[in-house]
Amino acid sequence: MSKSVKNIGVLTSGGDAPGMNAAIRSVVRTCAYLNIKCTAIYRGYQGMIEGDFKAFNARSVNNIINKGGTILQSARSEEFRSLEGRKKAYEQLTKVGVDAIVVIGGNGSFTGALKFNEEFDFPVMGIPGTIDNDILGTSFTLGFDTAINTVVDAIDKIRDTASSHNRLFFVEVMGRDVGLIALNAGVGAGAEEILIPEQNLGLERLVESLKRSKNSGKSSSIVIVAEGDKTGNNVFELKDYVEKNLPIYDVRVSVLGHMQRGGNPTCFDRVLASRMGVKAVESLLEGRSTEMIGIRDTSLVLVPIADAISGLTQVDQELIRVSDIMTT
Repeated sequence: MSKSVKNIGVLTSGGDAPGMNAAIRSVVRTCAYLNIKCTAIYRGYQGMIEGDFKAFNARSVNNIINKGGTILQSARSEEFRSLEGRKKAYEQLTKVGVDAIVVIGGNGSFTGALKFNEEFDFPVMGIPGTIDNDILGTSFTLGFDTAINTVVDAIDKIRDTASSHNRLFFVEVMGRDVGLIALNAGVGAGAEEILIPEQNLGLERLVESLKRSKNSGKSSSIVIVAEGDKTGNNVFELKDYVEKNLPIYDVRVSVLGHMQRGGNPTCFDRVLASRMGVKAVESLLEGRSTEMIGIRDTSLVLVPIADAISGLTQVDQELIRVSDIMTT
């Protein structure tokens, strides 16, 4: 155990994700278990710059494992993008004796952590928290499992009204660059088509597919659209095109939006967050830094942050093949 780390700061940054509170709880209680001070940093990097800190103990995180969002809040910080802003953050941490930080967030948050370490040789450890599951080096990020379950539940409800009125629903889900939410939720909810950024189905092929579904006897259809899909300029253009070329359907659009970020985390996300929090603290005390806690198969792994932010997660081609078969 490294004696140099005596006070670990913890912050959440970027978009919120279910499971962040469970990760905060795990970091705080692991510090308490190991007799290490823990400092909560509110409002991400902006709070770090402004010294928005509070000493936490094991009781500070009672009854948060089941809550969505983040009790530490999150904020964008343009000031942290500058060397001057990062220097202020370093001075604030030094003032209260924080000598390492755990950053819970996504690509942008990790990029900031890496830069901070490079400039001030400050130990940092990352826990991936983003519903998009778009970070390299880990099979799951915190919040992804909860998000896809939220989407599946919403689609199940939408299907009830779709089948009652012989309607076609386009359901837009989050996923600007990576279509993992759409692909997994689409297969899980039995969608007739799944449109993701990684594949461009094309408008004509989409209509032909919907015609086949109609001719096969389906009374309604659900099409899951990732927000970054390139089949049309947006989900409403898809609606207009299908209405024009397939008038047999009464077409509706449902944009799920930020409801996908909220809600109580699933058991999977709670357990994963708890495991990652323990590993993050223990790794810092072992002298590790600039790494992210990931999971592969069922084992936790340490991934260099530079590798984790070097690209986007690729969709599982086997799952795409399964979705093609299931939409027959």
